[in-house]
Amino acid sequence: MIATVLLIDDDDSLRTVTLHNLETGGFRAVGAADGGEGLRLFRKNRPDVVVTDVRLGDIDGLDLLARIKEESPDTPVIVITAFGSIDMAVEAMRGGAFNFLAKPFDREALRAACRKAVEVSTLKAKSRQLDEEMKRITGSGDMVAVTPVMREVLATAAKVAKSEATVLITGESGTGKEVMARYIHQLSERNNGPLVAVNCAAIPAGLIESELFGHKKGAFTGAVKDRRGRFQLARHGTLFLDEIGELEFSTQAKLLRAVQEREVEPVGGETPEVVDVRIICATNRDIQTMVAGGAFREDLYYRLAVVELRLPPLRRRRDDIPPLVAVFLRKFGAPAGVALSPAAMERLQGHDWPGNIRELQNVVERALILRRSEMIDVNDLALGSSDGGGGSFCLPDIPDSGISLEAVEKELVRRALVKADGNRAAAARLLGVERHILLYRMEKFSLRD
Repeated sequence: MIATVLLIDDDDSLRTVTLHNLETGGFRAVGAADGGEGLRLFRKNRPDVVVTDVRLGDIDGLDLLARIKEESPDTPVIVITAFGSIDMAVEAMRGGAFNFLAKPFDREALRAACRKAVEVSTLKAKSRQLDEEMKRITGSGDMVAVTPVMREVLATAAKVAKSEATVLITGESGTGKEVMARYIHQLSERNNGPLVAVNCAAIPAGLIESELFGHKKGAFTGAVKDRRGRFQLARHGTLFLDEIGELEFSTQAKLLRAVQEREVEPVGGETPEVVDVRIICATNRDIQTMVAGGAFREDLYYRLAVVELRLPPLRRRRDDIPPLVAVFLRKFGAPAGVALSPAAMERLQGHDWPGNIRELQNVVERALILRRSEMIDVNDLALGSSDGGGGSFCLPDIPDSGISLEAVEKELVRRALVKADGNRAAAARLLGVERHILLYRMEKFSLRD
């Protein structure tokens, strides 16, 4: 790909010669006779390198440098002048110039400076791409912390990541507990090992032990061969147990032994297997209340919560919303120039976000797809009523022709499952019913998927 160089110089003869030298040197060269034209061509062409004189007819070259760096900090700018001095060179470099050349300069010196600028710029772009890809893979790109409460959580997470301590991450649904687990894993000395995630609420009670600890051939009907569990799969890495509060009491006892002894016994096996894993757990339930009520083992709680990280809800970290929006716009490939209007951002920051970061991500993705222009405005946002979590909602009007109670109930169950991302235990809590009642309703209304 041929690199584009924008040359801004009010000396017509020198500009013509320099443009020719750049083109014969393998560049696509564009020329401007003054700063105003230079800015216009810069915005139109988005060149790979800008070469500008200091003395221009309408704009001082160093002022032009400042404007270009403000609009595009990563574009390399080479400053040239016939009135070179050490002080001017220092001022240009402090202003962000990539290089400084005094006139008269050798044509090959300018070509070499431009090639070096393109090379460095390309390496920086590739580095950013790799960094973005790593953040996408690990999920750490969503870890935004502007507000003091979130910065404190991230600081604690960074400290505990260097240890082998078990971590319990708590917080409302959608606050980013799995993202935090990936963040800790990535900062740990186990980051070359796997991160194995298990949603304890999504696995039937009869299969959870096999999923966690593995099983031997013939242990139960359907066990046609030995199978390794998640503990074994996470060897030398991290095991992330999400929705830990949904584990049956009997399974909690076996998990306690695995955490204490660092060994597991596969279902149907007779010999314990040593496992080398770091354990991180998460829940949106109040585990301490469960312990007090006898629904969760106290000894297991203290084993899992050596360090407890409480993720604040989004309504307590509203200043993090603008940078989170920027993260999501990049994540969903927003074209250059697409942004939120001040009114739209104010609307987002005023919302109570019952679905937290997951809800914000969905709102941004939808607005990006359905926006009416490059500027995403309030009318492009799909936000529910913000009642501060009080639980109020609007019932549909009953038409004269009547309404199907079963249809309303089915739709409520469906919406709860969607809001909970298919997590049945979480959906049951949203509806204020026991999990088995939700399962019955799902069977009744054929909502298995």
